[in-house]
Amino acid sequence: MFLQTEIKVFSNRTQLPVKEADLLNVAHEAANHAYAPYSHFKVGAAVLLKNGHIVSGNNQENAVYPIGMCAERVALFYAAAQFPETPIEKIAITAIGNEKELCQPVPPCGSCRQAILEYETKFGKPIEIIMSGEKGEVYIAKSAAELLPLSFTEIFLEK
Repeated sequence: MFLQTEIKVFSNRTQLPVKEADLLNVAHEAANHAYAPYSHFKVGAAVLLKNGHIVSGNNQENAVYPIGMCAERVALFYAAAQFPETPIEKIAITAIGNEKELCQPVPPCGSCRQAILEYETKFGKPIEIIMSGEKGEVYIAKSAAELLPLSFTEIFLEK
């Protein structure tokens, strides 16, 4: 038995379908407004909800590093707070590098993958994940489960 992950690879943003390109543009705009005075690594995320609303977020750093928040979770948690019963369709993630232009896709960290997976579980449907740097290839995963194949879910907590 083998575990496999399937990722669609696009050569650049211009090759994306319109909906995905637009969502990535919102994520890029969010990255421009990130609060990253320590790492100078600005991340933006944009969440597309089933009702058509787009919610964006960016990383929020703090001098006490562990209490900062990633862009993905800022966007996801805001979407869940404002539209608690609306499924999430897609999330786009991009970043602006510290001193050099990022030429490869930026994936979500493990905590953010787990958070995306939780919303897939809540709504019983996959969330497409669009990952990009400032230029170059763009990756699209069908779901958080694709990026986290041996995931911890509610099945381990059932009594």
